[in-house]
Amino acid sequence: MSKTLPVPIPAVAPGAHVDAGTLARHLGNWRTAPDAGPVYHALADAIRLSVLDGRLPLGAQLPSERTLAAVLRVSRTTITSAYSELRESGHLVGRQGARSITALPQANRPEHSGGYVPAPATGIDLANASMAAPEGVIFESYREAVDSLCPYLSGIGLEHFGLPQLREAVAQRYRERGLPTSPDQIMITSGAQHALALLLATYVAPLDRVLVEHPTYLGLLEAVRRHGAKPVPVGVRSATAQEARLGVEAGWEPSAVEIAMRQTAPNLAVLIIDNHNPTGLTMPVEDRKALAEAVLRTRTLTVVDESLLDIWHEAPPPPPFASFVAERPELVITLGSMSKSFWGGLRLGWIRAEAEVIRRVAATRPTIDLGTPIVEQLTATNLLAKAGQILPARRELAVTRRAFLTAELSRALPDWEITTGKGGLSLWVQLPKPMSSALAAAATRLGLALVAGPRFGVGGAFERHLRIPHTQPEPVLAQGVELLERAWRSVTGGSVEATPRTLVS
Repeated sequence: MSKTLPVPIPAVAPGAHVDAGTLARHLGNWRTAPDAGPVYHALADAIRLSVLDGRLPLGAQLPSERTLAAVLRVSRTTITSAYSELRESGHLVGRQGARSITALPQANRPEHSGGYVPAPATGIDLANASMAAPEGVIFESYREAVDSLCPYLSGIGLEHFGLPQLREAVAQRYRERGLPTSPDQIMITSGAQHALALLLATYVAPLDRVLVEHPTYLGLLEAVRRHGAKPVPVGVRSATAQEARLGVEAGWEPSAVEIAMRQTAPNLAVLIIDNHNPTGLTMPVEDRKALAEAVLRTRTLTVVDESLLDIWHEAPPPPPFASFVAERPELVITLGSMSKSFWGGLRLGWIRAEAEVIRRVAATRPTIDLGTPIVEQLTATNLLAKAGQILPARRELAVTRRAFLTAELSRALPDWEITTGKGGLSLWVQLPKPMSSALAAAATRLGLALVAGPRFGVGGAFERHLRIPHTQPEPVLAQGVELLERAWRSVTGGSVEATPRTLVS
């Protein structure tokens, strides 16, 4: 008997009107929720969880009571009661009879303190998604850099655009991936986060909008907020194992991105489409083509962060996104970094863009810094020359540790749903209950550093999610999962189930 493929659930753009049919599909089998109580209460819970998960972004306008009642085949009183409960809890705003808009209670809005999360003084770090250095090759590359430093000591040491040989080495990487690039299209920066700060300073003013994925890297959200701009989230969807088997794919919805670009007119869009942080997903070629068309039609300046490009698990990512926008190359800026591929202690990254874009960013740079350290640039040049020898082992290490962490989580916490992406350095986990912040707090008390799901979203979304990096050695990961299980039991007061459910991309 053949199976009918489900209709993909369209992503919802912030501020958009959600029609009743789309909302019904987002709610799923809300009537069968265990211990749901009255029908209106079950419906309110389902809408609340959709907001917490980020499937319904904040500011989305829900359908009228009459329309939704007809689609869900319940009484209008049920819808009225559900909406009233959500308004009382702060998950909807708007008076009865007017359009209801998704929101979060003020108490659920987390405080943010930056992208880096310090580990406990004595404990286990499952917060920062970076691997330790490959010591031998890093030490040797630094030694070679110091040995070659003498010719630079007669100068002032301020390389505004970066050392020529490093700019050429980075440009060569793009040429090898099929994107023609010259050294004058490269600016060397002190990491990808520094590159992002330069771009925000150049193109974004306070109160401007910056389009971001939802979820996305927490350091990006912090940079946007600290700049005084407003992040505009567009969802990156996941799929259950059953949905994946029936053909529903996890990832991006280019049409929703285009809707958000048209409706909000962002000054900048910042996307992570290769081994996405935190989900590990990679955008396929067809979606890249569709996204490129959206960028061209809306003329949105788009930044693509390739910091995790080298950490693929199954196959190399598709060609650079900039190659899909060849007719308007000034619309795409690409960021790269040495941190995830080699070592975070290098603090070295780059911007790849059209030469006139590089010159414009260079005019802003003196207000932020005067250049990237010379020794680190020489070291990076040496490492890029050895990339073919270094990166396969780094990828193998990431794959092995991901498999180990997945197995440990499935054993200890089998009711947690794990998103398995095409690459990256972390797992994106869905919890059975929206208790991510409470879990992170409880874990800290046990000496385990975690980052709660809301740190990767806007306005406190993703309380049912948790990012767990697989960057530590296996014995440390095993101890971390043991502490994670203890923390989860402490905040739920219950036992874990016995049936694992894994999300597949």
